[in-house]
Amino acid sequence: MRAHARWRRRRPLRTRLALACTAAVAVVAIGISAAAFSIVRYELNHQLDQHLTQQATLVQQQHRDQGPQVVYGECNYLAAPACAQIVSADPARTPNEPYLLPVTAATRQVAARRRPGYVTDLTIGGHPARMLTTPMTAAAPGTRQAVQVALRSDSVEEGVQQAGALMAAVAAAGVLLAALLGLTVARTSLAPVTRLTRTAERIAATRDAGLRIDLPPGRREDELTRLADSFNTMLGELEQSVAAQRRLVADASHELRTPLTALRTNAELLSRADRLTESQRERAATALRRQLREVTGMVNDLIELARDEEPRPLLEQVALVPLVGHCVDTARGHWPAVTFTLDTLDPAAAERTVSGVPARLARLLSNLLDNAAKFSPPGGIVEVRLTHLELTVRDHGPGIAPEDLPYVFDRFYRASAARALPGSGLGLAMARQIAQAHGATLTAEAAEGGGALFRLRLPA
Repeated sequence: MRAHARWRRRRPLRTRLALACTAAVAVVAIGISAAAFSIVRYELNHQLDQHLTQQATLVQQQHRDQGPQVVYGECNYLAAPACAQIVSADPARTPNEPYLLPVTAATRQVAARRRPGYVTDLTIGGHPARMLTTPMTAAAPGTRQAVQVALRSDSVEEGVQQAGALMAAVAAAGVLLAALLGLTVARTSLAPVTRLTRTAERIAATRDAGLRIDLPPGRREDELTRLADSFNTMLGELEQSVAAQRRLVADASHELRTPLTALRTNAELLSRADRLTESQRERAATALRRQLREVTGMVNDLIELARDEEPRPLLEQVALVPLVGHCVDTARGHWPAVTFTLDTLDPAAAERTVSGVPARLARLLSNLLDNAAKFSPPGGIVEVRLTHLELTVRDHGPGIAPEDLPYVFDRFYRASAARALPGSGLGLAMARQIAQAHGATLTAEAAEGGGALFRLRLPA
């Protein structure tokens, strides 16, 4: 059993499917052939038995008042009349000439009416024959005799053999055809699986996520084709993920190179502090602390961006009005030169809650507010408005150029007007990621009258 199980595990699925189809069709073909052979044999023997019954009836009608005797003694020919004899139940009553057909105790019992008639196969003169033994019903009352009639069954035997050979040939042809069809169907049906396996092996060997399963045009939408389509979709997502990861690493390396170089320069400068004046040391230390904060913030932002979703155990129902108010108050402290206004007059917004992580939602709002304040002129106004369906943040700065609008949420993207401002270009990318993780949608557009408008559509 273990060897059989190992053999099955080592066989390809195509081979096992073909063998299963062949076995199923073989069982059906053999069963049908066996049933047909049994029917043919029964019908041929039944026709011979009917002929024997007719001959026995004829013998009874022609020799009803006669005693035991051999009626027809020639059994070597296929043509009728059959070889026939009359047997008495009394063994002492025997004919003048010996019986040609075998007389047994069962024959005497049939003559004595103690046993019904029967049919048996025998050999006469080297030829196969079939014999009927039946009671003598047409004789005078009290007569206890039996009639035995035999016919050669060569034609019946030949017909049975021919039918058996024909049925065996039909069964063998059915099994062979089933094997060919099963292999063909298995190859055709499992072609997407074969291509999927080949593609997966090539990806494992080459680590190239750009490979795809080739699907023929005009294909049928069956389970295997949908599996191949799903696998191609998964490969596309994997390729995008790998490409995004590579871009993130490349962009992070590029963005970190400048502050790290500045850090190293200031660190080397401070290592020679005995050669610097007090004001030079203070400027170098201040620059070093600022650059450390920038690098630390950038690293923290990269760690946040590497998270694909929010941890489920930390989710809770967050009331938006208190959260937005807290974030606006915090922004006022960070940007004292900018005026922040908050409008939560929508009655439905007072009871609005969102399922999420409070700290992450606060980070989203803070990034939007910091971005608006950064581009606002001194004394500028940042307008925050919360309704039941969305939250908007608008500034009155230079706005977003049309050519920059499609890229404002890309990682490390900074418009030409923002390259002189502090920041790493990760704030808006992080804000959109947090919004998507909470089922919300964050978009940017040019505000009427100037400035930029960020719209956060809340989940229903």
